[in-house]
Amino acid sequence: MTVVFGTFAILLTLLAALLALSAGLFVLSVVLSFSIAWYERFNGDPTVAEERRHTFAARLMLTEFACLLLTLLLRPLGWLPTRIARGPARRTPVILLHGLFQNRSCLLPLHWRLRAAGFDRVVSINTPLGQDLQALVDKVAGTVAQVRTAAGAKQVHLVGHSMGGIIARNFIQLQDGAPYVATCVTIGSPHRGSKLAPFAVSSLGRNLLPGSKLLTRLNAEPLPASVRFTAIYSRHDNIIVPADHARLDGAENLELAGLGHTTMLFSRQVAEAVVAALKSGTGD
Repeated sequence: MTVVFGTFAILLTLLAALLALSAGLFVLSVVLSFSIAWYERFNGDPTVAEERRHTFAARLMLTEFACLLLTLLLRPLGWLPTRIARGPARRTPVILLHGLFQNRSCLLPLHWRLRAAGFDRVVSINTPLGQDLQALVDKVAGTVAQVRTAAGAKQVHLVGHSMGGIIARNFIQLQDGAPYVATCVTIGSPHRGSKLAPFAVSSLGRNLLPGSKLLTRLNAEPLPASVRFTAIYSRHDNIIVPADHARLDGAENLELAGLGHTTMLFSRQVAEAVVAALKSGTGD
């Protein structure tokens, strides 16, 4: 019994140390990313004053830190297998795609709010950092086919946060996915890249550099007229630098304020905007 308690105590100590280390890294990343984002914003528009208010800046950073910590606590739920229910869906099914360094658990708040809004078939999948872009796009294509078959639906809605929005566009624009998608909503996706992408040390992260081959090819392709595109972004995004690189030419662009990159995933305002975009796209 003593050995069991001793082992349990060691595990708790290790878990506490891991959480403390993660919290420290989150604090560092939030402070540095907001500092770079604000420097870029002030250089672009010296008249900007709101970020100079210490209370405003502190609230932005504290909220972003709290949301990052929450994604860490939710993370184990993303390891559970994705379940695709069978049977007719009352509304067009929705597929949610997460961004870099996350898993599908970070989409749970948006998932719950979509269900509360009446979308009875909401599915999220993992797009692991270790896989290449084509493998992830193929996974999205396979999920779209499975969901359409299971729900008896002709089309689905795609909603992607950050890199998830770029993967969705790749499927629609470059992989002939347009006929199967009614609406594509991106949340804080770097459609014209981000100057912070070099810090995402991965092959996927390199695709998000301004002027990358992927983004150049995507932006050279016209958006399919059959798909309704909406780009939701925050002027205070600390990861998409500059923030207006999350705008998408040819789409309906919705600019919000007072929200960091991860905070958007937990924002009721963002969820309401997503719901409105999905309903206006198909009359759901």
